[in-house]
Formats: sequence, structure tokens, C-alpha cells
Amino acid sequence: MGNYSIVRDGNEYVVRAGEKSVLKIASRRRAAKLISDAVELLEKQPAPSAEVENTSIVPDLGAILDSQVP
Repeated sequence: MGNYSIVRDGNEYVVRAGEKSVLKIASRRRAAKLISDAVELLEKQPAPSAEVENTSIVPDLGAILDSQVP
């Protein structure tokens, strides 16, 4: 989450990640605290394993077609 910004919009602050607005909050200090907390949580999250990334769910079309036979 290294590419974020806090932009003032009227009486509120908008937290932006890249080009997307992700949070609107009344306090700049609170916005900065929430970003800090989010970065800390992301750093604690374990890296996804290669095994999970390569797993896909494929339906058994034979079972679907067999159940439709009259």
C-alpha cells in the first residue's frame, strides 16, 4: 500500500489508493491511522502459496450431462 494519498474534499478527507478513492472520513489524523493499521495488517498476512494460486475449480460436465438425460 505504498501508493496512497489523502485528499481534502470539502469538510472530509478522501483516501486514495492509486487512482481509486477507497475511503471518505472526517478527520485527516483518523485517515492516516487507518492507513497505518491497514499496512500493518497487510504485512502480517502470510504470502499466498504457489499451490493455492494454481488451484482451479472445474465442473464435472459428465455428471451434469448425465443428470439431464430423460
